[in-house]
Amino acid sequence: MADGDNLPWSALDRAAKIAHSPCGDGQMVWRIWGSGAPLVLLHGGGGSWLHWLPTIAAFRGDRMVVAPDLPGLGGSANLPPTQIDGGAAIVAAGLDAILGNTAEIDLVGFSFGGVIAGLVAAQRPVRSLTLVGSGGLGVIGEGVALERVRDKEGAEREAANRTNLHRWMIADPARINATALAIQEWNSRRVRLDSRLYGRSDLLVQTLPSVRARIAGIWGALDHSVKADTTRSRTVLQSIRPGAPFHVVPNAGHWVAYEAPDAFAAILRGLLIPALNEMEIGKNEHA
Repeated sequence: MADGDNLPWSALDRAAKIAHSPCGDGQMVWRIWGSGAPLVLLHGGGGSWLHWLPTIAAFRGDRMVVAPDLPGLGGSANLPPTQIDGGAAIVAAGLDAILGNTAEIDLVGFSFGGVIAGLVAAQRPVRSLTLVGSGGLGVIGEGVALERVRDKEGAEREAANRTNLHRWMIADPARINATALAIQEWNSRRVRLDSRLYGRSDLLVQTLPSVRARIAGIWGALDHSVKADTTRSRTVLQSIRPGAPFHVVPNAGHWVAYEAPDAFAAILRGLLIPALNEMEIGKNEHA
């Protein structure tokens, strides 16, 4: 990153392999750590790969962890105006270019990234799809008013970032630490795509029936995007895929992977084991 080497994620960033794929008039930026079965993490709206800092650390020792910046966000180029799917086709093509078009991946999407993950899973081979506080299920309303940050600097801007994190992302204000604020600041200066319409849509209701992969959900019990009521999200998801695992993490908000990183990683790892076992069975059957 161009911001120097003193950011909380600098060491992790230096350890990443950087890859690029076409995105409009520029490139989409991908970061890759480790080796093994690919675990692809798609971040939320207004965010970047930084939404996944604790998850990357938890999995890069035994998985190939792939975390891009989605089009129009982070360090990736803008989403072309002709792309009405939020960039899902660009992401799917990028995965094919980087991992090969036959590579079966475990795909995890947070919030807006869940919408994109579902659309991607309908376009290319995916072993499992895990939705995390995802939009696109037709259950997210107008939400809460957020503080404007673009016209602020210094302490005033930090206070606005802290307020916005508490109103939408993190339930417990005590968990809004210096790293969370630094991530929010870095992300907020690079937002060019307004993803709210995708989050409030029912795109996944239309798309998920065509996804053949395992589907599961992880939500924070206090997720502000659904007004701390995950019942409708569970109902909609399981109406599309009966019996789909749906885990609710107590005392955590929308950004559950950050607010409750250990609980989140343990749940995700448990969800991924059946998919990996199926992959090994398939290999043995064709040996």
